[in-house]
Amino acid sequence: MKSQQNQRLLSAVSIERGEYWKHLDASSVEKLEETIAPYRNDFRERVIGRWDLEPLPMNPRTQLVYDQPKWQGYEVVLDVFDDVIACGVLLVPKSEEPIRNRPCVVFQHGLEGRPSDTIVGDHPAYHDVSARLAEEGYIVFAPQNLYLFTDRFRTLQRKSNPLGKTLFSTIVAQHQQIVRWLGSRQEVDSNRIAFYGLSYGGKSAMRIPALVPEYCLSICSADFNDWVWKNASTSAPYSYVWTMEYEIFEFDLGRKFNYAEMATLIAPRPFMVERGHADGVAPDERVGLEFAKVRRMYAARLGIPDKTTIEWFNGPHTIHGVGTFEFLSKHLNYPPR
Repeated sequence: MKSQQNQRLLSAVSIERGEYWKHLDASSVEKLEETIAPYRNDFRERVIGRWDLEPLPMNPRTQLVYDQPKWQGYEVVLDVFDDVIACGVLLVPKSEEPIRNRPCVVFQHGLEGRPSDTIVGDHPAYHDVSARLAEEGYIVFAPQNLYLFTDRFRTLQRKSNPLGKTLFSTIVAQHQQIVRWLGSRQEVDSNRIAFYGLSYGGKSAMRIPALVPEYCLSICSADFNDWVWKNASTSAPYSYVWTMEYEIFEFDLGRKFNYAEMATLIAPRPFMVERGHADGVAPDERVGLEFAKVRRMYAARLGIPDKTTIEWFNGPHTIHGVGTFEFLSKHLNYPPR
Protein backbone atom coordinates (compact mmCIF):
# COMPACT_ATOMS: atom_id res chain seq x y z
CA MET A 1 0.00 0.00 0.00
CA LYS A 2 2.78 2.43 0.89
CA SER A 3 4.43 1.85 -2.49
CA GLN A 4 1.13 2.42 -4.30
CA GLN A 5 0.60 5.64 -2.37
CA ASN A 6 4.09 6.84 -3.30
CA GLN A 7 3.42 6.16 -6.97
CA ARG A 8 0.17 8.13 -6.80
CA LEU A 9 2.10 11.00 -5.25
CA LEU A 10 4.64 10.74 -8.07
CA SER A 11 1.93 11.17 -10.68
CA ALA A 12 0.58 14.26 -8.90
CA VAL A 13 3.83 15.96 -7.91
CA SER A 14 3.89 18.09 -11.08
CA ILE A 15 0.92 19.99 -9.62
CA GLU A 16 3.04 20.91 -6.62
CA ARG A 17 5.86 22.00 -8.94
CA GLY A 18 3.44 24.26 -10.76
CA GLU A 19 2.42 25.84 -7.46
CA TYR A 20 6.06 26.29 -6.46
CA TRP A 21 6.84 28.07 -9.76
CA LYS A 22 3.77 30.30 -9.84
CA HIS A 23 5.73 33.45 -8.93
CA LEU A 24 8.06 33.21 -11.93
CA ASP A 25 7.26 35.81 -14.58
CA ALA A 26 8.33 34.46 -17.97
CA SER A 27 6.40 36.96 -20.05
CA SER A 28 9.75 38.26 -21.35
CA VAL A 29 13.47 37.60 -20.95
CA GLU A 30 13.75 40.70 -18.78
CA LYS A 31 10.95 39.57 -16.45
CA LEU A 32 12.45 36.11 -16.22
CA GLU A 33 15.80 37.52 -15.15
CA GLU A 34 14.04 39.71 -12.55
CA THR A 35 12.11 36.84 -10.97
CA ILE A 36 14.32 33.74 -11.38
CA ALA A 37 16.78 34.50 -8.56
CA PRO A 38 14.76 32.95 -5.67
CA TYR A 39 14.43 29.70 -7.61
CA ARG A 40 18.10 29.57 -8.51
CA ASN A 41 19.04 30.33 -4.89
CA ASP A 42 16.77 27.56 -3.63
CA PHE A 43 18.29 25.14 -6.13
CA ARG A 44 21.78 26.15 -5.01
CA GLU A 45 21.20 26.20 -1.26
CA ARG A 46 18.55 23.56 -0.57
CA VAL A 47 18.55 21.10 -3.48
CA ILE A 48 22.21 20.89 -4.53
CA GLY A 49 23.75 22.52 -1.46
CA ARG A 50 26.58 25.06 -1.40
CA TRP A 51 29.82 24.90 0.55
CA ASP A 52 30.22 28.15 2.47
CA LEU A 53 33.96 28.26 1.86
CA GLU A 54 36.21 30.79 0.19
CA PRO A 55 38.02 29.29 -2.80
CA LEU A 56 41.78 29.10 -2.61
CA PRO A 57 44.04 30.89 -5.11
CA MET A 58 43.96 28.75 -8.25
CA ASN A 59 47.69 28.01 -8.27
CA PRO A 60 47.54 26.37 -11.74
CA ARG A 61 49.96 23.55 -12.56
CA THR A 62 50.25 22.34 -16.14
CA GLN A 63 52.26 19.86 -18.15
CA LEU A 64 52.21 18.83 -21.80
CA VAL A 65 50.65 15.38 -22.23
CA TYR A 66 49.59 15.36 -25.91
CA ASP A 67 51.30 16.72 -29.01
CA GLN A 68 49.16 16.01 -32.08
CA PRO A 69 49.43 17.45 -35.59
CA LYS A 70 46.53 19.90 -35.05
CA TRP A 71 46.56 20.51 -31.28
CA GLN A 72 48.45 20.15 -28.04
CA GLY A 73 47.02 18.89 -24.74
CA TYR A 74 48.02 20.01 -21.26
CA GLU A 75 47.13 18.36 -18.00
CA VAL A 76 45.89 21.06 -15.60
CA VAL A 77 45.49 21.04 -11.82
CA LEU A 78 43.82 23.89 -9.88
CA ASP A 79 43.33 24.33 -6.14
CA VAL A 80 39.71 24.78 -5.00
CA PHE A 81 39.49 24.20 -1.21
CA ASP A 82 41.82 22.53 1.25
CA ASP A 83 42.23 18.95 0.00
CA VAL A 84 40.00 19.67 -3.03
CA ILE A 85 41.38 20.22 -6.53
CA ALA A 86 39.94 20.63 -10.00
CA CYS A 87 41.80 18.94 -12.82
CA GLY A 88 41.47 18.06 -16.49
CA VAL A 89 43.07 18.36 -19.89
CA LEU A 90 43.24 21.60 -21.90
CA LEU A 91 43.41 21.20 -25.68
CA VAL A 92 44.82 24.13 -27.64
CA PRO A 93 44.73 24.14 -31.46
CA LYS A 94 48.03 24.69 -33.22
CA SER A 95 48.27 27.90 -35.19
CA GLU A 96 50.94 29.92 -36.95
CA GLU A 97 49.47 33.04 -35.35
CA PRO A 98 48.99 33.55 -31.59
CA ILE A 99 45.56 32.35 -30.49
CA ARG A 100 43.45 35.02 -28.84
CA ASN A 101 39.83 35.15 -27.65
CA ARG A 102 38.71 31.81 -29.07
CA PRO A 103 35.46 30.20 -27.89
CA CYS A 104 36.00 27.37 -25.41
CA VAL A 105 34.01 24.16 -24.99
CA VAL A 106 34.14 22.35 -21.65
CA PHE A 107 33.33 18.74 -22.48
CA GLN A 108 32.31 16.60 -19.51
CA HIS A 109 32.68 12.81 -19.48
CA GLY A 110 30.14 10.40 -17.98
CA LEU A 111 30.12 7.87 -15.15
CA GLU A 112 33.51 6.27 -14.44
CA GLY A 113 35.00 8.37 -17.24
CA ARG A 114 38.34 10.06 -17.71
CA PRO A 115 39.23 13.14 -19.80
CA SER A 116 41.37 10.89 -22.01
CA ASP A 117 38.25 8.87 -22.93
CA THR A 118 36.93 11.95 -24.74
CA ILE A 119 40.24 12.70 -26.49
CA VAL A 120 41.86 9.52 -27.86
CA GLY A 121 41.05 5.84 -28.43
CA ASP A 122 37.66 6.31 -30.13
CA HIS A 123 35.70 5.33 -27.02
CA PRO A 124 32.26 4.13 -28.22
CA ALA A 125 30.44 6.73 -26.11
CA TYR A 126 32.63 9.74 -26.99
CA HIS A 127 34.26 9.17 -30.39
CA ASP A 128 37.14 11.53 -29.52
CA VAL A 129 34.74 14.46 -29.32
CA SER A 130 37.16 16.72 -27.41
CA ALA A 131 39.86 16.19 -30.03
CA ARG A 132 37.34 16.77 -32.83
CA LEU A 133 36.32 20.07 -31.28
CA ALA A 134 39.97 21.12 -31.00
CA GLU A 135 40.47 20.22 -34.65
CA GLU A 136 37.55 22.54 -35.44
CA GLY A 137 39.55 25.33 -33.77
CA TYR A 138 37.91 25.53 -30.34
CA ILE A 139 39.82 25.69 -27.10
CA VAL A 140 38.63 22.60 -25.24
CA PHE A 141 38.80 21.69 -21.57
CA ALA A 142 37.94 18.12 -20.50
CA PRO A 143 37.56 18.09 -16.69
CA GLN A 144 37.83 15.10 -14.38
CA ASN A 145 34.59 14.98 -12.42
CA LEU A 146 34.23 13.12 -9.13
CA TYR A 147 32.01 10.24 -10.24
CA LEU A 148 34.48 7.37 -10.61
CA PHE A 149 35.85 4.44 -8.58
CA THR A 150 32.37 2.93 -8.03
CA ASP A 151 31.36 3.25 -4.36
CA ARG A 152 34.34 5.40 -3.42
CA PHE A 153 32.69 8.47 -4.91
CA ARG A 154 29.26 7.45 -3.62
CA THR A 155 30.58 7.60 -0.06
CA LEU A 156 31.24 11.31 -0.69
CA GLN A 157 27.54 11.73 -1.34
CA ARG A 158 26.65 9.89 1.87
CA LYS A 159 29.06 12.04 3.86
CA SER A 160 27.75 15.23 2.24
CA ASN A 161 24.03 14.56 2.70
CA PRO A 162 23.87 14.93 6.52
CA LEU A 163 25.40 18.39 6.05
CA GLY A 164 22.70 19.35 3.55
CA LYS A 165 25.15 18.98 0.66
CA THR A 166 25.52 16.69 -2.36
CA LEU A 167 28.23 15.52 -4.72
CA PHE A 168 27.39 18.48 -6.96
CA SER A 169 28.07 20.90 -4.10
CA THR A 170 31.74 20.08 -4.66
CA ILE A 171 31.55 19.66 -8.44
CA VAL A 172 29.94 23.10 -8.87
CA ALA A 173 32.72 24.67 -6.79
CA GLN A 174 35.30 22.93 -8.98
CA HIS A 175 33.67 24.29 -12.14
CA GLN A 176 33.50 27.79 -10.72
CA GLN A 177 37.27 27.60 -10.36
CA ILE A 178 37.63 26.08 -13.84
CA VAL A 179 35.73 28.88 -15.60
CA ARG A 180 37.60 31.47 -13.55
CA TRP A 181 40.89 30.03 -14.78
CA LEU A 182 39.76 29.59 -18.39
CA GLY A 183 38.43 33.14 -18.49
CA SER A 184 41.80 34.46 -17.34
CA ARG A 185 43.65 32.91 -20.28
CA GLN A 186 44.40 35.02 -23.35
CA GLU A 187 43.45 32.17 -25.69
CA VAL A 188 39.88 32.10 -24.33
CA ASP A 189 37.00 34.53 -24.83
CA SER A 190 35.51 34.54 -21.32
CA ASN A 191 32.06 35.35 -22.77
CA ARG A 192 32.08 32.23 -24.96
CA ILE A 193 32.69 29.30 -22.61
CA ALA A 194 30.22 26.50 -23.38
CA PHE A 195 29.32 23.32 -21.50
CA TYR A 196 28.68 19.98 -23.26
CA GLY A 197 28.29 16.74 -21.32
CA LEU A 198 27.28 13.13 -21.92
CA SER A 199 25.45 10.75 -19.54
CA TYR A 200 26.54 11.72 -16.00
CA GLY A 201 28.10 14.65 -17.84
CA GLY A 202 24.57 15.31 -19.11
CA LYS A 203 23.38 15.39 -15.49
CA SER A 204 26.17 17.92 -15.01
CA ALA A 205 24.90 19.88 -18.01
CA MET A 206 21.56 20.37 -16.25
CA ARG A 207 22.97 21.39 -12.88
CA ILE A 208 26.32 23.12 -13.33
CA PRO A 209 25.38 25.80 -15.92
CA ALA A 210 22.23 26.49 -13.88
CA LEU A 211 24.54 27.61 -11.05
CA VAL A 212 27.63 28.79 -12.98
CA PRO A 213 26.51 31.74 -15.13
CA GLU A 214 29.91 31.97 -16.83
CA TYR A 215 28.80 29.05 -19.01
CA CYS A 216 27.18 30.79 -21.97
CA LEU A 217 25.26 27.69 -23.17
CA SER A 218 24.64 24.08 -22.22
CA ILE A 219 24.25 20.84 -24.19
CA CYS A 220 22.81 17.79 -22.42
CA SER A 221 23.66 14.56 -24.25
CA ALA A 222 22.40 11.04 -23.46
CA ASP A 223 20.71 11.96 -20.19
CA PHE A 224 17.77 14.35 -20.64
CA ASN A 225 14.43 12.89 -19.58
CA ASP A 226 11.58 13.11 -17.08
CA TRP A 227 14.07 13.06 -14.22
CA VAL A 228 11.62 12.88 -11.32
CA TRP A 229 9.87 9.89 -12.90
CA LYS A 230 13.22 8.21 -13.58
CA ASN A 231 14.22 8.63 -9.95
CA ALA A 232 11.09 7.23 -8.34
CA SER A 233 8.93 5.11 -10.66
CA THR A 234 8.51 1.47 -9.65
CA SER A 235 6.73 0.55 -12.88
CA ALA A 236 9.38 1.67 -15.36
CA PRO A 237 12.41 -0.53 -16.09
CA TYR A 238 14.43 2.65 -16.72
CA SER A 239 14.08 3.84 -13.10
CA TYR A 240 16.94 4.31 -10.65
CA VAL A 241 14.84 2.31 -8.19
CA TRP A 242 16.29 -0.77 -9.91
CA THR A 243 19.94 0.29 -10.28
CA MET A 244 23.04 0.63 -8.15
CA GLU A 245 23.10 4.45 -8.28
CA TYR A 246 21.92 5.02 -4.72
CA GLU A 247 23.69 8.41 -4.68
CA ILE A 248 21.53 9.86 -7.44
CA PHE A 249 18.77 11.40 -5.32
CA GLU A 250 18.65 15.09 -4.35
CA PHE A 251 16.77 17.02 -1.69
CA ASP A 252 13.03 17.64 -2.33
CA LEU A 253 13.61 17.61 -6.08
CA GLY A 254 10.21 16.26 -7.13
CA ARG A 255 8.20 19.19 -5.78
CA LYS A 256 10.55 21.80 -7.23
CA PHE A 257 12.76 20.86 -10.19
CA ASN A 258 12.37 18.43 -13.03
CA TYR A 259 14.66 18.79 -16.05
CA ALA A 260 12.40 21.40 -17.69
CA GLU A 261 12.72 23.56 -14.59
CA MET A 262 16.50 23.13 -14.52
CA ALA A 263 16.54 24.28 -18.15
CA THR A 264 14.54 27.33 -17.05
CA LEU A 265 17.39 28.14 -14.65
CA ILE A 266 19.74 28.05 -17.66
CA ALA A 267 17.49 30.27 -19.80
CA PRO A 268 17.77 32.60 -21.61
CA ARG A 269 21.15 31.11 -22.51
CA PRO A 270 21.05 28.58 -25.34
CA PHE A 271 20.19 25.01 -24.33
CA MET A 272 20.24 21.83 -26.43
CA VAL A 273 19.47 18.13 -26.02
CA GLU A 274 21.26 15.38 -27.99
CA ARG A 275 19.19 12.18 -28.00
CA GLY A 276 19.72 8.77 -29.58
CA HIS A 277 16.55 6.79 -30.28
CA ALA A 278 18.16 3.61 -28.90
CA ASP A 279 19.48 5.26 -25.72
CA GLY A 280 18.35 3.20 -22.74
CA VAL A 281 18.24 6.04 -20.21
CA ALA A 282 14.55 6.59 -21.02
CA PRO A 283 12.06 6.06 -23.87
CA ASP A 284 11.70 8.73 -26.54
CA GLU A 285 8.19 9.52 -25.34
CA ARG A 286 9.40 10.61 -21.90
CA VAL A 287 12.28 12.61 -23.35
CA GLY A 288 10.01 14.34 -25.84
CA LEU A 289 7.38 15.14 -23.22
CA GLU A 290 9.90 16.83 -20.94
CA PHE A 291 11.61 18.70 -23.77
CA ALA A 292 8.23 20.01 -24.96
CA LYS A 293 8.09 21.97 -21.69
CA VAL A 294 11.53 23.45 -22.42
CA ARG A 295 10.45 24.37 -25.94
CA ARG A 296 7.32 26.04 -24.62
CA MET A 297 9.36 28.12 -22.17
CA TYR A 298 11.87 29.29 -24.77
CA ALA A 299 9.54 29.68 -27.75
CA ALA A 300 6.05 30.48 -26.48
CA ARG A 301 6.82 32.33 -23.26
CA LEU A 302 10.23 33.96 -23.73
CA GLY A 303 10.04 34.42 -27.51
CA ILE A 304 13.53 32.99 -28.16
CA PRO A 305 12.79 29.77 -30.11
CA ASP A 306 16.18 29.78 -31.84
CA LYS A 307 17.96 29.29 -28.52
CA THR A 308 16.78 25.75 -27.87
CA THR A 309 16.60 22.55 -29.89
CA ILE A 310 16.75 18.78 -29.65
CA GLU A 311 18.54 16.51 -32.10
CA TRP A 312 17.13 13.00 -32.49
CA PHE A 313 19.41 10.50 -34.17
CA ASN A 314 19.44 6.77 -34.80
CA GLY A 315 21.93 5.58 -32.26
CA PRO A 316 22.59 4.46 -28.68
CA HIS A 317 24.01 6.14 -25.58
CA THR A 318 26.69 8.07 -27.43
CA ILE A 319 27.85 11.38 -28.84
CA HIS A 320 26.49 12.02 -32.31
CA GLY A 321 28.37 15.26 -32.86
CA VAL A 322 26.38 16.66 -35.78
CA GLY A 323 23.57 18.91 -34.58
CA THR A 324 25.55 19.78 -31.46
CA PHE A 325 28.50 20.99 -33.51
CA GLU A 326 26.12 23.14 -35.57
CA PHE A 327 24.58 24.49 -32.35
CA LEU A 328 28.01 25.38 -30.96
CA SER A 329 29.04 27.05 -34.21
CA LYS A 330 25.86 29.11 -34.31
CA HIS A 331 25.80 30.30 -30.72
CA LEU A 332 29.56 30.68 -30.24
CA ASN A 333 29.85 32.41 -33.63
CA TYR A 334 32.70 30.21 -34.71
CA PRO A 335 34.02 30.27 -37.31
CA PRO A 336 33.06 33.97 -37.38
CA ARG A 337 30.33 34.68 -39.88
